[in-house]
Amino acid sequence: MATKERKPDWLKIKLATGDHYKELKQLMRGKTLHTVCEEAKCPNIHECWANRTATFMILGDVCTRACRFCAVKSGLPTELDLQEPERVAEAAEQMGLRHCVVTSVARDDLADGGASIFAATIEAVRRRMPLCGVEVLIPDFLGSESSLRTVLDAKPNILNHNVETVERLSDRVRAKAKYRRSLELLRRSLQIAPTIPTKSSIMLGVGEEWDEILRTMDDLREAGVAIMTIGQYLQPSPQHLEVERYYTPDQFAELKAEGMKRGFRHVESGPLVRSSYHAHEQSAGAAQTGQ
Repeated sequence: MATKERKPDWLKIKLATGDHYKELKQLMRGKTLHTVCEEAKCPNIHECWANRTATFMILGDVCTRACRFCAVKSGLPTELDLQEPERVAEAAEQMGLRHCVVTSVARDDLADGGASIFAATIEAVRRRMPLCGVEVLIPDFLGSESSLRTVLDAKPNILNHNVETVERLSDRVRAKAKYRRSLELLRRSLQIAPTIPTKSSIMLGVGEEWDEILRTMDDLREAGVAIMTIGQYLQPSPQHLEVERYYTPDQFAELKAEGMKRGFRHVESGPLVRSSYHAHEQSAGAAQTGQ
C-alpha cells in the first residue's frame, strides 16, 4: 500500500542556475537537442549542468513505451533525424567533455530500435574528440542481437542498460521490457565484446523488499555487470507510480557495501543517484581495476 509519507530532508535539491547552467541550456536549444536530464526531470540537473555535464537523449523526445515511473513523453514518434549524431558531437566538443553519455527513448517503431543512430553518434563523437569516453545507455531493442551488435561494433567505452527494479515488480513498473531479457542483453554484450564493461541501475521505493534488492545484485553480477547505480524513485507526476518508501542515506551506504562485497567494480548508491550521475568517476573507478 503506497504511503503519503513526507519527502525527507535528504531529498531536498539545491538549485544552481549560474552561467554554466544557462549556457548549456542555450547550447541544447540552439542545436535542437534533447537531454534526459530535462525530459526525465532528473533531480541532479542543476548540479550537473552547472558542472557542464549532461546526458544526451537521441532519437527524439517521444518514447514508444509508457513506463509507469518515467516522465518522458510517450506516443508514436514521427521523426528520425539522421543529422542528430553530428549535432551531439558538436555539442560535446563545445562542452569540452571527457566522458559523454548518450541515451535514447525506446523506438520500437524502427527496425533496429535506433541502434544505427547510437552507433553513428559514438562514431561522430570519436571523430571530433578521440580522447573522450563514450557511454551509451540503451533500451533492450526487444531482444535483438543484431541491434546490440551494431552498437557494440562502434566500441562505446561502457554499455549501460537498466533493469530498473526487482524481478517481481518489473512487469508493473516497466512497459514491454522484461527483467530476464534485460539480464540476457547484459550477458550477451560481454559475450560479443568482452572488453566493454557493462553497467545497470535500479531505483528503490516502488514496493521491493530488501532481500529482492540483494537478489537483483546477485543477478547482475552473474550477468557480468561491472558498475551498478542505486537511487531513490521520485514520483514525477500524479499519474505515475506513487513512492511506497523512502530509503535513508545509511541504507544506501549499506547497499553500496553489499554491492562492493559482491564484486562490482563501482557502486554509486544514494537517494539522488541516477544512472548517469558521476558517470565519469564511475568509468574511471571501473577502469582502474581492469576488465
